[in-house]
Amino acid sequence: MFQIRIHGRGGQGVVTAAEMLSVAAFLEGRYALAFPSFGSERMGAPVVAYCRLDDREIRLREPILAPDAVIIQDPTLLHQVDVFGGLLPRGYILINTSRTFGELGLAEFVRGFSPERLFTVPATEIAMKRIGRPVPNAALLGAFAAATELISLESVGKAVREKFPARIAEANILAAADAYHHVRREAQARQHAQAD
Repeated sequence: MFQIRIHGRGGQGVVTAAEMLSVAAFLEGRYALAFPSFGSERMGAPVVAYCRLDDREIRLREPILAPDAVIIQDPTLLHQVDVFGGLLPRGYILINTSRTFGELGLAEFVRGFSPERLFTVPATEIAMKRIGRPVPNAALLGAFAAATELISLESVGKAVREKFPARIAEANILAAADAYHHVRREAQARQHAQAD
């Protein structure tokens, strides 16, 4: 079972991201389960959503305490909420920012993690360019697809189309593709740097 925890703030599409991720996995023939955890349900309040993916039926319904991946939609949560709680060094970290892990003050923390599983993506900037609104969820799903290869960009696109009306869906699909290619380029640059 692969477990994902998504952190963000109310209004950023955190719950929708988990739902679309589960739909994308389902479209590829996997079992998937997505559910939110709300504190105070207001715009801007911290929100967590969970998604589990597996090749067999999922019966677990409790919050994810030991995620295989964390997606952080709002970097202001990094020093306010324990977004990395339970994440093992082999886990994936995906943060919505144009800054590096070092610039975020996380260089020491991520030292024991696999560098090929750590990504920052300017998802809000991509969303503003493609959608015209600061909603980074679809872009981060594209980035997740590129980073983990657990789901395809095509399935992300299909999930987005199921969730949104055509015009909004197409803009979100472009945002997902931009973030997907951003992560691919970053991964290739790392491989070339290691080869030198």
